[in-house]
Amino acid sequence: MSESVSARRARLNAITELALARFRLFYREPGTMFWTFGFPLVLSIVLGIAFRNRDPEPVVVAVESSSAVTLARAERAREILAAADDVKVKVLPPEEANAELRTGKVSLVVVPTEGEAGYTYRFDPTRPESRLARSVTDDVLQRGEGRKDAYAPVAKIVTEPGSRYIDFLIPGLVGLGLMSTGLWGIGFSLAEMRTKKLIKRLTATPMRRSDFLLSFLLVRAVLLPIELAPLLVFSRIVFDVGVRGSVFTLALTALVGGLTFAVMGLFLACRAENPQIVSGLINVVSFPMYLCSGVFFSSSRFPDAVQPVIRYLPLTALNDALRGVMIDGASLADVAGKIGLCAVWGVVSFVLAVRLFKWR
Repeated sequence: MSESVSARRARLNAITELALARFRLFYREPGTMFWTFGFPLVLSIVLGIAFRNRDPEPVVVAVESSSAVTLARAERAREILAAADDVKVKVLPPEEANAELRTGKVSLVVVPTEGEAGYTYRFDPTRPESRLARSVTDDVLQRGEGRKDAYAPVAKIVTEPGSRYIDFLIPGLVGLGLMSTGLWGIGFSLAEMRTKKLIKRLTATPMRRSDFLLSFLLVRAVLLPIELAPLLVFSRIVFDVGVRGSVFTLALTALVGGLTFAVMGLFLACRAENPQIVSGLINVVSFPMYLCSGVFFSSSRFPDAVQPVIRYLPLTALNDALRGVMIDGASLADVAGKIGLCAVWGVVSFVLAVRLFKWR
């Protein structure tokens, strides 16, 4: 029994010493410090400024002046549209109007016609801004030509926190940061150690492969709060993005997600001979999640046929859980399934990493 206790203490001391060594290497690399702590903040600042709440921009419309017959009607359309606050109008000959519609400088071309039709709208229905311009322009022209509404609706503008794009974006950036730091920070570091033959020197020790890999996860777990807290505080102060749910639930979700991607980084680098191979493997794994897992836009935009695959991606589960806690105030029971899915990815990846890891 005493030997068993001694063995456990020796293993714990070995893991602790390896973790301390990883800390020293981490803080000696300015580039690693930036990509872990600085880059998520920079990305939040840039995207937050780009997608901050602003007043609605007017739709840009071109009125086509094609002949002397329709010139008066074109001028009439210009006057009606110019009086509207939500429309920016310009009068152009047909060639220029078509060119600006094709290049996206205008969203709609209004062609005055003779007879009861009044106007022809030329636009691209696959462009959301064109559909919006068509709806707004038609409403303005119909009113300007004397249409009377059957009723006067009451409009209530919603600008509350939780309904803005920045509220959707920040949890996605948190998930993206956890994935990137886990895959690149852990996987690249392990491959670099193998390239420098640092791992080879450990073969002379009685260290277990699992203990060596656990030391990476220990460092990642300690760094997670240091990485996450500044981003959440910054988002709260600058963009008023808060956490409606439990802070404990959010921390547990981020911990499981961060460790999951760290373990995946270990698995991808467990046999790689150099950082270049690891870079390729990480890109193959992360790029589909970067696009499909709802970082910058909802994953529901993709076809129904691929939705089952997208839902089982670890970043999708992590982002959905983070948004549930931060935006909807979800409880631990509400996001337990998504956290469990991340944990399954982590456990499977760790088992494979231990089995496939090689010292040389």
